Amino acid sequence: MFIIIPIMKRTDSAFKDELLFGLKAVRESILAEVLALPVEAHDRVFLGTWSVMDLLAHLAGWDVTNLQAAKDILDGLLPEFYDHRDSDWRTYNAMLVAKYKRSDFREQVELVRDAQGQLLDFLQTLPAEDFKRDTSVRFKGIKVTIARLLQSELEDEETHFEQVLAFRKDL
Repeated sequence: MFIIIPIMKRTDSAFKDELLFGLKAVRESILAEVLALPVEAHDRVFLGTWSVMDLLAHLAGWDVTNLQAAKDILDGLLPEFYDHRDSDWRTYNAMLVAKYKRSDFREQVELVRDAQGQLLDFLQTLPAEDFKRDTSVRFKGIKVTIARLLQSELEDEETHFEQVLAFRKDL
């Protein structure tokens, strides 16, 4: 005798909640590690050409970018940042770091928290089905959705968390 267990498809609401929770959790993990670093490590290059301050500027910049991108997608528009696509987003990342980097560490951390807060606040207002909704936006034939943008951000931040952990361990 076999017991058939139905495979439950995750609801749009559960998907949204898990994704937003993941974004908040990984960001808080990054900030906890960064805040535990000695002051002299804040400007030390550890990630290619980036210091912790550069990484934090990058995170804030992508939050601002993804906030506008989510609005664009809902309007059926390709987000503007796709115009800057190159190898590993180097040019766009450099622009974000230049625009969002602050000289004061506490101010930088506050900017990172505020930028993500604004993004998450906006995303919370959206119906869950909007995350995966096809608004006919394509980039090189690939469907662009809010969910895909946020999943990419989550993966990127998980990688950055591991990089910060390794940096802290090597100090």
